[in-house]
Amino acid sequence: MGGFFGAASRRECIDDVFFGTDYHSHLGTRIGGMAAYSTDIGLQRVIHHIVNSPFRTKFEHIFDEMHGNSAIGCISDSDPQPLLIRSRLGTYAICMTGVINNAEELLSRCFSKSGEHFDAMTGGAVNSVELTAALINQKTNFVDGIKYAQELIVGTASILILRDDGSIIAARDKVGRLPVIIGKRDDAYCVSFESFAFLKLGYETVRELGPGEIVSVTADRVETLSPPGEEMRICAFLWSYYGYPTSNYEGVNVETMRYRNGRIIARHDAELGNASDIDYVSGVPDSGTPHAIGYANESRVPFARPFIKYTPTWPSSFMPPTQVERDRVAKMKQIPVHELIQNKKLLFVDDSIVRGTQLRETVEFLYENGAKEVHMRSACPPIMFGCKYLNFSRATSDMELIARRVIMELEGREGFDHIDEYSDGSTERGKRLRKAICEKLHLSSLEFQTLDGIVEAIGLDSCKLCTYCWNGKE
Repeated sequence: MGGFFGAASRRECIDDVFFGTDYHSHLGTRIGGMAAYSTDIGLQRVIHHIVNSPFRTKFEHIFDEMHGNSAIGCISDSDPQPLLIRSRLGTYAICMTGVINNAEELLSRCFSKSGEHFDAMTGGAVNSVELTAALINQKTNFVDGIKYAQELIVGTASILILRDDGSIIAARDKVGRLPVIIGKRDDAYCVSFESFAFLKLGYETVRELGPGEIVSVTADRVETLSPPGEEMRICAFLWSYYGYPTSNYEGVNVETMRYRNGRIIARHDAELGNASDIDYVSGVPDSGTPHAIGYANESRVPFARPFIKYTPTWPSSFMPPTQVERDRVAKMKQIPVHELIQNKKLLFVDDSIVRGTQLRETVEFLYENGAKEVHMRSACPPIMFGCKYLNFSRATSDMELIARRVIMELEGREGFDHIDEYSDGSTERGKRLRKAICEKLHLSSLEFQTLDGIVEAIGLDSCKLCTYCWNGKE
């Protein structure tokens, strides 16, 4: 995934962009970068790898390295950015969030232009931000260039550009899968992926950009350069998993959505008479916890934390580059509270079940520490399709997904013609899927939130939500 933050101010704004960008650290773990513009120096750019260090530690000297009244920053899980580009549109800094799935096709298109070339990375890959800039530069102005790039890109591209006059151009992706939000202070405007990132800096929310909307941002105003489109497909997984609890997307807060979601799951369990004699309801920390609080409040079963994640020194479990390292870090972080585990029937709510590897380790850890039963509830439907729109937890193959693997084991490829039935826990296929996953993960019971349930918890029309990872519908 990744996120960005930019500000245009009547005073030095490096501190705003430093803190605003740092507040996006939960969205990416590989690259951090900042670019600034000042009238005496022009455009400046600093990029650091942040795999083993937080953004703030790598950029703590940024106040000595750059200055300016306009700046942008980004956290990225993909390519180094922002990049400095010199073209017929001028010199500018650019960063983006999203993913390009047809990069080779677009490279061929660019190579057909006389003299076009790119800086190749290890293995011959091309930086997706540089490719996006090359597409933009084929037009005579930024607005036409951004729209041209977004139309050609198969995937998603929200774009932030810092120009050599100090203005910022912000463009939300064409169907609004990701948020872009404008904030205002007396002396500045800012642009942010996360709504909470600017509130502690004294800004207040002005509005969210609409799908495909392009704006120009200066210290004094925000001007719409291209109006929003009608179609929206904002990612529903923002609320279920990777959105920060204090974030708001399309007016819906992440934390309160998760409480509602847990309540809906609990009501569904009550209707079916599932897991009626549980000792404690718990969340798989951290993002599963608010879903579990909602479940506990609705079911009136006590909420407890049978194990605590040791976070002072260990990074987030998705940070290491390999699955083996991620699993080991996740295991090392789990510290049990024996009094809350031994001889207890526990029901956990997790934000999602993707590959199932870490969850299996967690369940084994609970049984090793004396749990009598371990029941699991997923806060979203079974994940059946790897995301092709966002560069976050993207499966290189759908067969990495535990639901897909189980369907293959149960019925072979013919089972993929019945994805809807396997997703539905009331059908025979759905029951077989849940039973098989229970056996693999050693669970006492398993259920998933329904698609209707998660849509209800979010509170937006289903036609405005991207639910591709669950039902494959674009």
